Amino acid sequence: MSRLQISALVFGVGGFGALVAATTSNEWKVTTRASSVITATWVYQGLWMNCAGNALGSFHCRPHFTIFKVEGYIQACRGLMIAAVSLGFFGSIFALFGMKCTKVGGSDKAKAKIACLAGIVFILSGLCSMTGCSLYANKITTEFFDPLYVEQKYELGAALFIGWAGASLCIIGGVIFCFSISDNSKTPRMGYAYNGPTSVMSSRTKYHGGEGDFKTTNPSKQFDKNAYV
Repeated sequence: MSRLQISALVFGVGGFGALVAATTSNEWKVTTRASSVITATWVYQGLWMNCAGNALGSFHCRPHFTIFKVEGYIQACRGLMIAAVSLGFFGSIFALFGMKCTKVGGSDKAKAKIACLAGIVFILSGLCSMTGCSLYANKITTEFFDPLYVEQKYELGAALFIGWAGASLCIIGGVIFCFSISDNSKTPRMGYAYNGPTSVMSSRTKYHGGEGDFKTTNPSKQFDKNAYV
């Protein structure tokens, strides 16, 4: 069992889980925290829903009713994150088939190719997530620092940082999977041959034969009738 592949699988699957959490989260951008606790009201926006809450603990969320009224950068981020999650899922499946500790996937050479494919898929998943989160963050920061933008300004939400972390884990896991090809070729799986059971007589013959000449005696001469007189 390769430790390199185990660490790559941990990074890849962990990154895939972070991408799922970031995609389904509603905290892609949030309003600035209010200074007054009594009148504090926060607005959270994600890829799928808009949420609002106040200091009393009540929250209300509503989804984007139609796809045609959603801004273009949100639609692009949706597509990139869906692609990242899909690639991460298939990368996890390929990684399980490419592990040396599993019995599926064929020979060592076939497993090495599958592991390399899993690494490439994980890298693509991380790049899609990194691009989507960066595009969304660029839109937020551009509006925030624009003095001519008079509408509500937002800050970076927690989902963006989770998406960046998941993308980094997927890329690291994919790179490790690609480097595990050399480890597969250097340490092939061990095979054990079965030679069958060894009888007691054959072991005795080998033991006496190692000391010198082995003399066989006729059992009929040992039990002659003169021996009993």
